[in-house]
Amino acid sequence: MTTKNLPVRQKVSTSPLAGLSSKALLKFIIPSLLGVTAFLIPVEDNGQITIVMAMLSNWLKAELKDYMVLIVFGIVSISALITAYVTLLKPRWIKPTSFISALFSVSTPWLLLRLLGLVMTLMIYYQLGPEWVWSDKTGKVVLEDLATAIVTIFLFAALLLPLLTDYGLMEFVGTLFRNVFQKLFCIPGRASVDATASWLSSAAVGILITSQQYEKGHYSARDAAIIATNFSIVAVPFTLVIAEFVGLGHLFIEYYATVVVTGVAAAIIVPRLPPLSRIPQDYYPPEGKALVEEVPPGQSLFTWGLHLAVEQSRSAPSLLNLLKSAVQNTCDIWFGLMPPLVVIATTGLIVAEFTPLMTWLSYPLIPVLELLQLPEADKAAPAMLVGFAEMFLPAVVATGIESELTRFVIISVSVTQLVYMSEVGVMLLKSKIPLNFKDLIMIFLVRTIVILPIAAMVAHFIVFRE
Repeated sequence: MTTKNLPVRQKVSTSPLAGLSSKALLKFIIPSLLGVTAFLIPVEDNGQITIVMAMLSNWLKAELKDYMVLIVFGIVSISALITAYVTLLKPRWIKPTSFISALFSVSTPWLLLRLLGLVMTLMIYYQLGPEWVWSDKTGKVVLEDLATAIVTIFLFAALLLPLLTDYGLMEFVGTLFRNVFQKLFCIPGRASVDATASWLSSAAVGILITSQQYEKGHYSARDAAIIATNFSIVAVPFTLVIAEFVGLGHLFIEYYATVVVTGVAAAIIVPRLPPLSRIPQDYYPPEGKALVEEVPPGQSLFTWGLHLAVEQSRSAPSLLNLLKSAVQNTCDIWFGLMPPLVVIATTGLIVAEFTPLMTWLSYPLIPVLELLQLPEADKAAPAMLVGFAEMFLPAVVATGIESELTRFVIISVSVTQLVYMSEVGVMLLKSKIPLNFKDLIMIFLVRTIVILPIAAMVAHFIVFRE
């Protein structure tokens, strides 16, 4: 029997990268590299380690320094007045499905917060009413430091974030780190990009990424809640500021290493405890579950991740749509977040600075701190709770404590408690992630319970060992 005239069997490729063009690959690589450069690559600026996006934010804030407070004043005023007009009068020319309606037609509590935000901004700007509203320790800090930073940070974040999220980087990295993040932290692998951006840029940027990914259907409700409350840590430059402020700049390496250890430990433990463990694995209704990170049989993590990345880049929005989305996200943060932020942050600082509430609540912590052998436990106890109002407050309390060991533990705990109402808390309450105020209190306390003994042990046996 001859095989001379039999057809040659063609070898069919089953690789997901078969037929991949260089143009499709570059559409994934170039924007993703730009996103990594903007958010994930540490750079030095005036002797401090930061990232490109933060440099742009600081540059714009410096250029507009004489006008920044006025800009915040204008944003709060526009938000409150237009919200009152749209919500109360419901003009016919505004379609219920329009962006303007979504931004300014709000529920009664949010309307009251925006109106109260305008009242408080007027009081702070013109120094009206009781001093505890507009003092250097309360309203002035919120208006001149926190609110102005939000304006510039989110202008650039809204413009640059799509480079990280819309061109395939999260699909690629998410596939590579799928197993690690699922097993350790109970979240999708794509959260690794989210977490890194949070650690290197700011907690606010991390919350923005997380909420957008949840609304697009890439995270479940539990995923989004875990990521937002366990990885949205403050930026590296801010930790250096805190260390210098309490006189521990010479221990910055040890301090940041402790922050990393306690932060990772909390990210492993806290998601397995209530209230996070009880949040359902539901996906945002309009989208549903949009991404499965499982790798088909016979495929490597790298090739399948690259395949998903290229597919995502092919469906990425056009430049015009990206700009439109950036403008909408910026407006949502400016007009939706700014007035509630002024109210909640100022109120939290007033409670912490001008009332004995935090001191009273901290009494049960004194024996715990004494058990952990921390000197000046009675002075340190309030510092473990005031961070819920504003992350910088524990450092302020720590300056009045002589023991370096106690100061070290205070600032290590404060940075990794994460849930502080002056920024992260307001953003979470405003987002569609299903976390309420009671949840935030519980998560803050659970994180504190987990982190405090770890930070104390590291300080005793590694940093300050005798």
